[in-house]
Amino acid sequence: MKNPLLIAASLALSALGAMCWAPAPVAAQNTSPPEYMEMARSLLEELVEINTTNTGRGDNTLAAQAAARVLLNAGFPEEDVHVLVPDDAPTKGNLVARLRGRDAGLAPILLLAHIDVVEALPEDWSPDLPPFEFIERDGYFYGRGVMDDKDEAAIYTANLIRMRQEGFVPDRDIIVALTADEEGGPRNGVAYLLAEHRELIDAAYALNEGGGGMSQNGQRLSNNVQAAEKLYLSFFFNATNPGGHSSLPVRKNAIYDLSNALLAVQNHDFPVMFNETTEEFFGRSAGLVGGEMGEAMRRLLADPADAEAARVLSAETGYNSRLRTTCVATLLEGGHAQNALPQLARANVNCRIFPGHDPADVHATLSELAAPFDVTVEPRGTPTPSPPSPLTDEVLGPIERITGEMWPGVLVLPVMSTGATDALYLRNAGIPVYGVSGIFGDMDDVRAHGRDERIGVESFFEGQEFLYRLVKALSGGAVS
Repeated sequence: MKNPLLIAASLALSALGAMCWAPAPVAAQNTSPPEYMEMARSLLEELVEINTTNTGRGDNTLAAQAAARVLLNAGFPEEDVHVLVPDDAPTKGNLVARLRGRDAGLAPILLLAHIDVVEALPEDWSPDLPPFEFIERDGYFYGRGVMDDKDEAAIYTANLIRMRQEGFVPDRDIIVALTADEEGGPRNGVAYLLAEHRELIDAAYALNEGGGGMSQNGQRLSNNVQAAEKLYLSFFFNATNPGGHSSLPVRKNAIYDLSNALLAVQNHDFPVMFNETTEEFFGRSAGLVGGEMGEAMRRLLADPADAEAARVLSAETGYNSRLRTTCVATLLEGGHAQNALPQLARANVNCRIFPGHDPADVHATLSELAAPFDVTVEPRGTPTPSPPSPLTDEVLGPIERITGEMWPGVLVLPVMSTGATDALYLRNAGIPVYGVSGIFGDMDDVRAHGRDERIGVESFFEGQEFLYRLVKALSGGAVS
């Protein structure tokens, strides 16, 4: 949900565009050979110009087929390139491709990117930036999905081709999966593949979106590795009342009761919690941030009951959301007529639950907050577990080494996402997932899911080279 790769236009048009394109000036040691930079850019353009939204206009299958054609044209055998389409959802296709390793006894590495995107309406974007047209301008690629998550889909595909054409044979298989419906929709690709084609994506662990580089004022600060994410669960808050005529008001009013219950939620802080990922995040961030915030991080790690340190960190929303479970009112409805007292008032309260925090405890706390106002609380569905992935040297070591080679002095920072990604399906199935890309974005100008989505050209190509080196390091092997 970071904003994956968008989609594919026609191969002929992509080829024509590539003929006229030359790589932007980027530090040579941090980029791939020009032909593979061109390949990644061309596929990104094609993917962006295929609408893969969860609307009647979107078609994920076309995007999966476009990436498959690129792999087959590059010489991959048909038995290693699969476009898998659910019988009940012909536009929800997924691609699974495999580069064979020399040791079938070693579990593969899975490279995951979703190729569906959130909706983008032309009237919501700048007039000269149609959302489903790939445009390069002033050092950026523009288009829906260039950041979430078609960038990584194009990179993984181009890098897999590069490895094969260079004669690289990994010790273990490398699998690329480009999937549907991460951004919502009825046919999530990862869930579908796990349920019906698990043998094609089973892996020792996976790389995914959710991490990436953070920069500010042109300076690279950290290369983040997402190793955990919060659970998603919403609750209905319901207030009921016999109602009556609005000319005879009473103090007991469903809308007032609901309002008071929501204010109680607003003023409640769930307890501070830590796990391995957030301990590393705050521990490594303390020196980077410095000052009062940095000192508060150190104090809270030493004593999670330090209320003053928690107060200081909670003033910043990004830190607050990584310290605890959070719940917030997001939707509201109530009443049935202008001249009648409301008989029903309802709100949706969305919670992002800290991993390991029992959802039943969250439900009980919300019910306790609402009870004095005669408001009932009911969960909307059941959260999908997402256990944090272990921070092993096998994975973090190469990330830290390659980060240091490409961007000396940049900190590798394990993070817990406050949102959700497809990693939760894999983690719940026993496959650890690490969100990492080496693609740096301006932390003060995040456009994923928003207006005029863009990615820096230099960042895109550096991320391509970073992921190439990382996957080779993780998979072992050599040129044969």
